Amino acid sequence: MPCTLPTPEAFPSNLTLTITPPPASHPATNILILLHGLGDTNIPFTNLARQLSLLETACLSLQAPSPLPFDLGGFHWGDDIIFDQASGSMDFDTGFNKTIRIIKEDVIQKGLIEKCGYKAREILLFGFGQGGMAGLAVASSLPPEELGGVVSIGGPLPSSVSTIVPNKIKTPILLLGGSSKSLLTPSAVTRLRTVFETVDYSKWKKTGDGMPTNREEMLPIMQFFARRLRSRRGVPTGSVEIT
Repeated sequence: MPCTLPTPEAFPSNLTLTITPPPASHPATNILILLHGLGDTNIPFTNLARQLSLLETACLSLQAPSPLPFDLGGFHWGDDIIFDQASGSMDFDTGFNKTIRIIKEDVIQKGLIEKCGYKAREILLFGFGQGGMAGLAVASSLPPEELGGVVSIGGPLPSSVSTIVPNKIKTPILLLGGSSKSLLTPSAVTRLRTVFETVDYSKWKKTGDGMPTNREEMLPIMQFFARRLRSRRGVPTGSVEIT
């Protein structure tokens, strides 16, 4: 049965999100959930969805549930706000229980799967910084369901996620980050590989974990999408997709 293009009515009214349909005449075979970084909103990733213009893919740009304190503006995915006393910066890793419930239950299971008819394999997550951590936390909570994949830019696996798993999780992961001053340390990558079966890591030739700014940095992401996004156009009736 064909999937139904999601509308805001498929999700709780208290969620802030935008839905970008695939290019004209293309079915919404896949869903890409975009998760912004700490202190941002869903608007920049709504613009990103339009720029990506992925074939047969609808993009859902979700805003984090909790506003930052002190009129700082922006939102965060954590269960709490903790400031580093030495640097004054906010800690990314403050628990993700609320976020997991929202994305896993309200967005994926009840909204996309039950109401719109998608399978877990047709749903991918793309997150930046704390949004990447949120995506990895959600993927780790879903077994035995396999998602289409998770792209995390500068976001390691949250410390609250146990690395003791009976079987490695099949959802494939793409990590991207800078060659220095990155949160994706060797130990962080190793930790992810103890939980997930397939983890690819692309180290950019720059400092820090910013968003990609050129073709070379964007290429691993587009290659990942090419492998994991499903296509229904031009597939003969009765064919079986091999994954």
